[in-house]
This record gives sequence, structure tokens and C-alpha cells, in this order.
Amino acid sequence: MSLPIDLVYFSNRSENTKRFVDKLSDVSWRIPLAWDHENPYLHSREFVLVLPTYGAGRGSHVIPSQVKKFLNVRSNRDMLRGVIGTGNTNFGDHFCKAAEMISAKTGVPLIGKIEIFGTEDDVKTITERLRLLYDYEL
Repeated sequence: MSLPIDLVYFSNRSENTKRFVDKLSDVSWRIPLAWDHENPYLHSREFVLVLPTYGAGRGSHVIPSQVKKFLNVRSNRDMLRGVIGTGNTNFGDHFCKAAEMISAKTGVPLIGKIEIFGTEDDVKTITERLRLLYDYEL
């Protein structure tokens, strides 16, 4: 399935976030594991960011460093239209904390919080929310 807005995601080597994104869309863009300072990843169209929470949602390493670097590029940050968090409910109050922090800091909507790599119900819920936000037909 193709969505009306790009999905940009970060997934570590476990690829749990990638598995969820692959359920949402046939087309997506991954923030590289190895950030290239000389040739940073630039995304030129509006997008929704999908990312995990690190460090069990505590401390200064909640948002993956690659995502921080990606959003520190002003042109990338200017194209951000929403955020979806992935994580583990074992984190308690810190579940999907990275997505909450990015939403609060940038003012974009927090579209959803997904446990690990999501269920088919999560896919339906997120797809419906994206449809409502971006006014398209399924």
C-alpha cells in the first residue's frame, strides 16, 4: 500500500521499527545507521517520522542520535508533519517517550504509539489516523 505522505523511519539492527513501517507502506525511507556528516541524509518532501525510544525512555539518549542529527538539519525538520513512536510497554510511563518529546518540541501531532513492531490492529489504526490527517481515500 502506498500512503499520501512519506514515512521516514529509524530502526536499529533489530529492525522492529522497520517491520512496522513495512506493514504500513511499500515505500519508505530509512535514516542511516551510520550518519555521514559530509553528506547528511536530506528528505525534500513532507513526511511522518517513525522511531523507537532508546534507554528505556530515561536519560539523555531517549532519541536515537541519528534521529537527532537528521532533525537538526533544518530542511528535514521543516518537512516533519507527524510522529509515530515504537517501543516496549515495559518502559511504563516512558513508553514511546522519544516520539512524545519530538511531538512536544516541534508541535507536530503524535499519531500513535506502537508496541515493538505492531499488530494488524495497529496498522489499521495508524492508517486511519493518517487518512484523517492527510485527507485521502483508502
